[in-house]
Amino acid sequence: MSAILDVTLFTEVFVTLFVIMDPPGTVPVFLALTSRMTPKQRNRASRQAILVAFGVVVVFGALGQQVLQYMGISLPALQASGGLLLLFVAMELLTGKAENPEPAKGGSVNVALVPLGTPLLAGPGVIVATMVFVQQKTDAADSMAAHWTAIVLGVIAVHVCTYLAMRFANVIQRVLRESGVTLITRIAGLLLAAIAIQMIADAVTAFVRAA
Repeated sequence: MSAILDVTLFTEVFVTLFVIMDPPGTVPVFLALTSRMTPKQRNRASRQAILVAFGVVVVFGALGQQVLQYMGISLPALQASGGLLLLFVAMELLTGKAENPEPAKGGSVNVALVPLGTPLLAGPGVIVATMVFVQQKTDAADSMAAHWTAIVLGVIAVHVCTYLAMRFANVIQRVLRESGVTLITRIAGLLLAAIAIQMIADAVTAFVRAA
């Protein structure tokens, strides 16, 4: 079994990414950003967000270091930009601007891409963690296969958990009703603002240490 799957690495990848992506914690933000969508639109947005997040994680896991080096982008810069983007979204949630989106179909697509898919789900923390797991050294060919299998299955498992959390957000909305969703929106905005500020602060700290 160890020649096919590195169980220890799989567990490490799953737990690490699960803690960073925090599937239960995405539900309030997801409800807030999709509060005016129909159940069908919300389901589509959840699928699109997961596909975008998975695609970003796979690309950066396989080619992340090369892409950042080619473009001259440091990890702190990526983290700071993601924090600024989340801060703008948080301000919209706190001020109520996100509660009256345009009814066009494109609205759900944009929400699924940004900020749900990235940087909320596939943010700098997830990207860096995945890149670190990929860069871990393996010696034998069978160890290499078990290494990659563990990483791929771990990433897929976390994304499945996150999708299920958003997929059943419809049930949560029916229980909370409109007033409850409005309250959740404000709380989500506050939490998202805190996450954004922390991301920016960590990026600034990294810049100072590198200077």
